Amino acid sequence: MEQFGKVAVLFGGRSAEREVSLRSGAAVLAGLQRAGVDAHGVDTKDYPLARLKEEGFDRAFIVVHGRGGEDGTLQGALEHLGIPYTGSRVLGAALAMDKIRTKQVWRAMGLPTADFDIVRRKDFQPAMADALMARFGGPVFVKPSHEGSSIGMARAESAAELRAAIDAAFEFDDEVLLERFIDGDEYTVSILGERALPAIRLRTPHTFYDYSAKYQSGDTEYLCPCGLSEPEEQALGELCLQAFDAVAASGWGRVDLMRGRSGQWWLLEVNTVPGMTETSLVPKAARVAGLDFDQLVVRVLGMAD
Repeated sequence: MEQFGKVAVLFGGRSAEREVSLRSGAAVLAGLQRAGVDAHGVDTKDYPLARLKEEGFDRAFIVVHGRGGEDGTLQGALEHLGIPYTGSRVLGAALAMDKIRTKQVWRAMGLPTADFDIVRRKDFQPAMADALMARFGGPVFVKPSHEGSSIGMARAESAAELRAAIDAAFEFDDEVLLERFIDGDEYTVSILGERALPAIRLRTPHTFYDYSAKYQSGDTEYLCPCGLSEPEEQALGELCLQAFDAVAASGWGRVDLMRGRSGQWWLLEVNTVPGMTETSLVPKAARVAGLDFDQLVVRVLGMAD
């Protein structure tokens, strides 16, 4: 473990996902220390990043979720400082954090993603909600373009609900993604290097896999193995690797998607700094692939450059 030198585990920050990041950071820090890595926790909220150099850090493990950590800004600062770091480079982090541009790239490349529209604060008028509902012809998911952990997300089944959901999403972002509702099952595929880990099928009694289902409720089921045949699982992994590569993501991360009732896959989004508590999705998939939590965090750290 001496090859890693002094490692800063960066977590916390100022985003709406701060509390989740604190939990992820504590777990990663403990895992690295158990593995014998000289790791130290750094909450980036009030920490001048130039101090990383002054304090002799050789590498950084990024576990800052959301804005200021997952959007390319932290990655750019670390590159300026010349400190190797985990996960996607500046472009991949920034692009994957932007749900709208991610879907535009996927659509341009012919990758399957649900029909969508874009609403911008400066252009939106409440009267537009009726036409938007008619355009989709059914339930619509409303998502702030630059948030994670399902923050600000809602499902709308009427023009009135859509107006309210868009207004709520504007609390978090000036751009809002409207996405056609997919009736089916939600899956997630973790990426580790050039490898897709076993898929996880998510089953929740909630309307969708929202913040509560992810972090607060005990009634969400995580099925891994997920029940797909071996050829289906392989094809799914290849699709997710394509989707990950399309947005210039690298190192490690997670691709979320839906499977419609007809069996069609629909890509939702890419997470370049996914949750990393010991019960998060990436560790669950890694465990099925034969990697315990400590081995996983060391493997991710080993890809830092």
